[in-house]
Amino acid sequence: MSAPTLTKKDFITDQEVRWCPGCGDYAILSAVQQVLPTLGIPRENFVVVSGIGCSSRLPYYVNTYGFHTIHGRAPSVATGIKIANPELSVWIATGDGDGLSIGGNHLIHTLRRNVDLNILLFDNRIYGLTKGQYSPTSEFGKKTKSTPFGSVDRPFNPVALALGANGTFVARSVDVLATHLKSTLVAASNHKGTSFVQIFQNCNIFNDHAFDELSDKGVRDDNILVLEHGQPMIFGKSRDRGIRLKGSEPEVVKLGNGVKERDLLIHDEHGSWSYAFMLAHMEPPEFPMPLGVIRRVDAPTVESAIAEQIRAITAHKGAGDLHKLIYSGEIWEVK
Repeated sequence: MSAPTLTKKDFITDQEVRWCPGCGDYAILSAVQQVLPTLGIPRENFVVVSGIGCSSRLPYYVNTYGFHTIHGRAPSVATGIKIANPELSVWIATGDGDGLSIGGNHLIHTLRRNVDLNILLFDNRIYGLTKGQYSPTSEFGKKTKSTPFGSVDRPFNPVALALGANGTFVARSVDVLATHLKSTLVAASNHKGTSFVQIFQNCNIFNDHAFDELSDKGVRDDNILVLEHGQPMIFGKSRDRGIRLKGSEPEVVKLGNGVKERDLLIHDEHGSWSYAFMLAHMEPPEFPMPLGVIRRVDAPTVESAIAEQIRAITAHKGAGDLHKLIYSGEIWEVK
């Protein structure tokens, strides 16, 4: 019997979606619910894991197995799920606060280990659930309830952080760019290893208009660079600008007057670390913001290595006996 055809409706739960009206999380939820049924994976083989924050409501709204963990610990729980059940498709919903503050260590070690799971980092540059404190990605000088005179912290660059942790799949998208976001999620799912997707997401209550330059139809084409593997870096409303290298540094050029497409930088998802870091640090107003897959490379996954290690040891020493293990060595009997 052939497997039933799944649709978005199959991934909608009976729970009331409780985000503020206009929140960018709705767009991300819709993208996830549209993408999952297209992946050819049985619905019972999906697990959505989250920590704490607005983003972490996601497991309640996606009709799959789910686990709402504690603050920042979603990557650790998800790692355990994947190692114990390698056939599952495991997704993490986290935010710039949950994932990069208290959960920072858990996030980077998941990336370092290359666990085969998908991390969606909802980045609104603010603490939304706790009502508007600055977050690890809030811009320098940001005035919030916890920084009334402006933040003096330098913010994290999530993509650069993921690359620095040896991330094998690192990408970036925007909540309202539906087609781009969905294609990025599909690419993340198809990657064997940890996929990390930073999603710029508007918090219309505590940080409204933070990403207008990337989402507003009137200006976004001049401020975003949609990366396509093997294609020249062209952007702009009239598709008349591009990125080329000047020595080792990128520069924005206008096509024409001797500048041709062949002069532009060609995107390579498998490029060097220095190339990926260069893309990670490009941003408006000097450069357009690169969106899409910034880096994608193949590397062994930790769950495969663990399974192989267990097989090898079992073949050498036998299946083992838990009772013998417990009562081996020095035993004390307390009376």
